Amino acid sequence: MKSRSVHLSVQLNRRNKAYQAQGFTLIEVLIAMAIFAMVSLASFTIFDTVFRSDEQSRIKNERINELNRAFIVIERDMLQLTRRTMRINGEAPSSRFIHLDDQGFFSETNALAFIRSGWANPNLLLPRSDLQSVAYQLSDNTLNRLHFTFVDPVVGKEPKVRPLITQVDDVKFEFYQAGKWQKEINGDSLPQAMALIIQTEDLGEIRRQFIIAGDEAQNGADEEGGGDANG
Repeated sequence: MKSRSVHLSVQLNRRNKAYQAQGFTLIEVLIAMAIFAMVSLASFTIFDTVFRSDEQSRIKNERINELNRAFIVIERDMLQLTRRTMRINGEAPSSRFIHLDDQGFFSETNALAFIRSGWANPNLLLPRSDLQSVAYQLSDNTLNRLHFTFVDPVVGKEPKVRPLITQVDDVKFEFYQAGKWQKEINGDSLPQAMALIIQTEDLGEIRRQFIIAGDEAQNGADEEGGGDANG
């Protein structure tokens, strides 16, 4: 009796060892693989979301920086805008200080041109004045700033082009004059402000207004000159 129980115990031990030696079953392996796949997919989804969010933030920041840089350049030009007529393509001088043309400067839409002062020329080393002929135009969905070396450019001379704002579908200009915003400039005086309206592909319509200090500066100079003469 005792020998039988010992023999049965030995057989059970052998079976347990044989079962342990077989390892995981197919179902257990499949379950483990499924869990690993789910964890991997969740990790990839989180990583991809974070990466896309970071990339979108970077693109938006670059876009905002591009707009801010462009607005600084335009604001500087508007504050330096001077009362001087200009020649367009070698023609007779314009009767106005701000030239508007929807066909000029090889532009696809409205274009704006004027003369600004304050162009740095240290010790007059460069063979030019401190006045600069400037134009803004839209070309290939990019708002560009153009300028010539000389105030009255030579016919056929190509301007220097500086891209300012990309992804622009349309550009318009408005001017604050006689207490209201209007698309045309009346008379030979400078408006008090200029509004730039651009239609962008990603941000929609953007409107930015800039003060024009040309007439104020001119009036101040006239008052100073009159005071000296009376003195």
